[in-house]
Formats: sequence, structure tokens, C-alpha cells
Amino acid sequence: MFDIKWIRDNADAFDRALARRGHESAAERLLSLDDARRAHIARLQEAQERRNAASKEVGKAKASGDEAAAQALIDEVAKIKSFIQQGEEEERRLVAAVDAALAVIPNLPLDEVPDGADETGNVVHHVWGEKLAFDFDHAPKEHFELAAAEADMDFATAAKLSGSRFVLLKGQLARLERALGQFMLDLHTGEHGYTEVAPPLLVRADALYGTSQLPKFEEDLFKTSSDHYLVPTAEVPLTNMVAGEILGEGDLPLRVSALTHCFRSEAGSAGRDVRGMLRQHQFVKCELVSVTRPEDSLSELERMLGCAETVLQKLGLHYRVVTLCTGDMGFASQKTYDIEVWLPGQNAYREISSCSVCGDFQARRMNARYRLTDGKALRHVHTLNGSGVAVGRAMIAVMENYQNADGSVTVPEALRPYMNGIERIG
Repeated sequence: MFDIKWIRDNADAFDRALARRGHESAAERLLSLDDARRAHIARLQEAQERRNAASKEVGKAKASGDEAAAQALIDEVAKIKSFIQQGEEEERRLVAAVDAALAVIPNLPLDEVPDGADETGNVVHHVWGEKLAFDFDHAPKEHFELAAAEADMDFATAAKLSGSRFVLLKGQLARLERALGQFMLDLHTGEHGYTEVAPPLLVRADALYGTSQLPKFEEDLFKTSSDHYLVPTAEVPLTNMVAGEILGEGDLPLRVSALTHCFRSEAGSAGRDVRGMLRQHQFVKCELVSVTRPEDSLSELERMLGCAETVLQKLGLHYRVVTLCTGDMGFASQKTYDIEVWLPGQNAYREISSCSVCGDFQARRMNARYRLTDGKALRHVHTLNGSGVAVGRAMIAVMENYQNADGSVTVPEALRPYMNGIERIG
């Protein structure tokens, strides 16, 4: 969400930044809506001033004995009162029209973000580790082809229960998923200074509006019959913890983490990644959220990226970090890093984490502010979110990178304490 006053003062810069995202110019339309709102408010103010003046004149007319003039003034006041009542309703409609138009405009990219139309414009930032050389003759297999997956990765039963894009994990793979999530949460809370949160997985629409999933991306959400939504990511409840709040400057930065199930309808992804568990309606993710002062948000982005990278480094997984271009960024993001882990079975890098800084874009939608230490001035906070990391994709990466010739999977040393010492699966 943007400050309409800022757009009025920076209309050309606003449209240029939107053009970098492939978005049509919007300043003229937004300012036209705001002009109508401002003009209507001016008329209301004039009417209120006239009503106040006429009310005083009624008393004077009665005091002078001019009943006809007094009655005319009373009639005028009644008409103005009716106009104001109707006008206040119109004002609410005009304000809502401005807000609705602003709500579907994406955040503006930072100057340093590379330009590009789609993922082909993303720029590799750095690479960690090297691709593994396997000591067997056949090509590396995908996770669902491994012997370790035959019994414990059950897509047929999941489809019977819930339909496509679900998986039922059993036995050692269920334990591996739990181990990965616990490992991530322990790392972020124990070493990286995040506070663990166990949030609700059902949220109201205003929470999704605050983090920008609504109104634009409703088709990607699962809605319940009680007008609640299943969380597409723990970013939603974690970020909305500060919605409507005024924090103290000393409370910042606020860093929280949650290990939760996430639910996405994957609208528009028909035919993509239909095999295996790469793209599911339900998955587990360890989420990182930071709330900072504006001057600290960019350094916090680098810090958050490093926290997410540490997960893969401790697991010994080769990956690269890419800076997303303007055409591939998320709706609320000013700048995003994607971590792409190497999957030898696919012979490809696949996203396992996104870390984004949103500036005050979400804070304005949530009305989340902090009070400066001078005790007077209020400013909007900056928000950041990142995956630390997606548990299901981490499991895929472990299975494919640690596969053995017989289809079994060696458990990375970092996970063995969470696996009761088990060293091999399958």
C-alpha cells in the first residue's frame, strides 16, 4: 500500500518504477480518484460551515421576532444536515475506491534490483559448494524414484484421501521431515536470535490483506466455510502480530520464527511438477519474519539470507543465491533473494527459500508503527520475510544429494541427533 500524498508528489517516479515491473502507469488514475475524494470532502466542509452559521442565525432571527426568516433558516439547516449525512456515506465510498485501487498495485523495486521480464532476468549473486560426483554408474534418480521412497512416500493413499498434490509420509521419511523442521527451528532460535512462535493456521481476511495476499491473490488461497483462510505461509500470522500496534523503537528489530504447515491452491500451476512432492497443496515450512526500523531493513535482509543459507550449509547441500529481477519479484517485495538448491535427480536448481524486504508496504496496510525514542514522532516499521527453509524441498534435496547406488539415502550428520542416530534410510 502506498501513501497517496507521496504518489501526488512523485507521480512520474512512481510510474517509472511500476514500468520496471511491467505494470501499466497508475498515477493519473489514482490521483483522479483522490481528486474526487478531496473535492467531495471540500464540499462537505463548506456545508458544515454553512450549517453552523445558519444555526446561529436561527437564534438571531427568533430574537428579532422574524419567525419567517427563522423557519427558512431551520429548513435550510435540515436540508444541509441531510446533505451531510448522504455526503459522509459518499465520502466513505470514495475513500474505499482509492484504497481498493491502491491495494492491487505492487510494491516498487529498489534501484539496485535488476530489470527483467521473468525468471530469465534473475542474476546469480553467489554460489556455495559444488555439485556432487556420485560413485555409481547410473544417473542420479529423482526423490520419488529411490528405494527409500517406495514404501514411505505414498501418493496413492494421499490421493484417495485428499486428491492430487498431496503426499502421505510414513516411517523413516515421516521422521526425516520432522527432523528437518526441528533442526531448522532449533538453529534459528538457538543460534540466530529468532523467537519461536506457534501461530494459528486459520486467519481472517484482514490479516491476508495486511500481508498483501488479498485481494489480488485470493484464488491461491483455501477458504473455509467460516470465512477464515488457511495460511499460505506463516508470514501471514507472524507479520500481523504487529498489525495496528505502536511499538517502541527499543523493541526493534523484532525477529520471530515458526514451523508450520502451509496451504496453497497452486492456481495456475496445472501441469507443473506433477510428479513427486515438489509442488504440493500442503507442505511444511520454517518461516522467518523480521520487523525493523527503516534504516535497518536492507542490512536485515542480508542477515536473514545468511540465516537461511546456514541451514543448507550445515546439511552440506550445494546451492546458489539469485537476485530476482523486477519481473519475477513477489507482489509485496522491494527486493528478493532466492536460494536455489541443486537437485541432481532433476539436474536442475530449484527454489528452496525466498528472502524479501517489503519496506513499509505491508506496514501501511496493517497500520504497524513505532514511536521514536524522542517519544513523539511515529513512523511505519519495515517488514521482511523469508523461508528458513521449505522443509519438503529440503527433504527432496537431502534424498537426491545423499542417495546411494542401492536407492537408500544417507542421513546428513546434522540430522542424526534428530533421527535417534539413524544413518541410512531405505
